[in-house]
Amino acid sequence: MDADLDLLLIAVCCTVDDFLPERAENARRRISDAEVVTLCIPQAMMGIPSDARFLRAARRQLGHLFPRLPERTAFDKRRLRLSGSIEALIAEFAQHCPGFYDDLLLVDSTPVECARSRETVKRGGHCSLGDALANTADYGYCASHSRHFWGFRLHALLALDGTPRALVLTSPKIDEKLVCVQMIARCERQPGQMLIVIGDKNFRGKDSEAELANLDARIMRPRRKDEPGRGPHLAPIRQRIESIFWTCKDILTLERHGARTLHSLRVRLASRFAALAAGIALNHHLGRPSRSLARYTA
Repeated sequence: MDADLDLLLIAVCCTVDDFLPERAENARRRISDAEVVTLCIPQAMMGIPSDARFLRAARRQLGHLFPRLPERTAFDKRRLRLSGSIEALIAEFAQHCPGFYDDLLLVDSTPVECARSRETVKRGGHCSLGDALANTADYGYCASHSRHFWGFRLHALLALDGTPRALVLTSPKIDEKLVCVQMIARCERQPGQMLIVIGDKNFRGKDSEAELANLDARIMRPRRKDEPGRGPHLAPIRQRIESIFWTCKDILTLERHGARTLHSLRVRLASRFAALAAGIALNHHLGRPSRSLARYTA
């Protein structure tokens, strides 16, 4: 069976229809809740952050699957109302991925920018981003990109095949070691399963390591310059999480989220990781490479 966007949407719609609770029919609604959630997947796969542009493209490319499409404002309102279901679907799709049962995980974070320069924030951040988002975002520094930004930091706990195991959106000033402990505590696993988590040099700390040990988890990281010995050679494995984040940024437009409120930002990020988990699950069933998403983008 050939992998394409139609096959992915059919698989997603069937899963979502079984997952969502039944709601009373409403004659004013053009499409069901399951179809609204399913439409979030091609929007992420096609890389179109603008709802208006996406709905125009969907009429041309997805009209055979969605003969009736909602108006832009109705689509945005219903997507926001279904945000909890979209976030829950990440775990639902992840359960069908082989990485859901791995005991070797990767932890890292990436900036989710709302503005980049301090001058931009001072000049128009509160006007262009909306009060709710501007008052919640914070100013931080991304060492890997050597730049400052205004926004949030997305922390991710991922399996080697890219399966999302836990996601947290925080201020860029929050210590990532504390967030790692929170994600490990939330991570679903088999009873008594010991987790090995691979992170970068910033995950050094006796307190956080002790808390992870209480959660049946162990952090592995490269050696810092002020530590004796050589330490484990983790560069090839660490490169994997950079590759996963690049998939999210390049194909799923993680950085071009187009959100103007905090609620909209959360649901747009959840849509992208739901699309990632759904694509990995379908690729697993088709015997394809886990993060090979190019055939689902058009």
